[in-house]
Amino acid sequence: MSEQAGAGRGHATLVQATGQVSRVVVRADLLPAFSAVSLIALLGLPLGWIWSRLAPPQRMRVVTREHQLAPLTAESWHRFDDLAIFLLIGLVAGLLVGVVVWLLRARRGPVMLVGAVLGSLLSAWLAMRMGTAFAEARFSLPTSAELGAVVDRAPVLETGWALLAQPLTTAFAYGTLAAWNARDDLGRRLG
Repeated sequence: MSEQAGAGRGHATLVQATGQVSRVVVRADLLPAFSAVSLIALLGLPLGWIWSRLAPPQRMRVVTREHQLAPLTAESWHRFDDLAIFLLIGLVAGLLVGVVVWLLRARRGPVMLVGAVLGSLLSAWLAMRMGTAFAEARFSLPTSAELGAVVDRAPVLETGWALLAQPLTTAFAYGTLAAWNARDDLGRRLG
């Protein structure tokens, strides 16, 4: 009863202006989503190169005549540093990708979200593969090292779980912006 009494005193109610439900556009968004997947995936090349430049090498000592290597004291921490740097690069890239894809107003929706997430996953995979290749080229092990010599081993990424940072951040950024939007069509008709 109190709800009905308060309805006449200036309380706003949510009413859709056109009276029809917004529909998801799939077919028209497939080509732009595929283009986004391709473009976002290519982002993995510079991300891998940046990681290979920022990730520290692990200093190792040659301990046997067969060139077996053992890490120096506290150098094994660089394995964590390599992973942390890759994760941070992926988080920043995912956030930027999510925001930039959201700014494509005329193509907002679930199809573009799936495209951005798939592109980010491919980008992270490419960054991991190319980053380790760039790092191995930068820190190549010498073929003949003396016993007791200290050499730099290339940075490594020892887990595949690091691939999930960029696509999950992309989905989180895009989803947050979509939830923040008050329009049923996510503002597509304004674009």
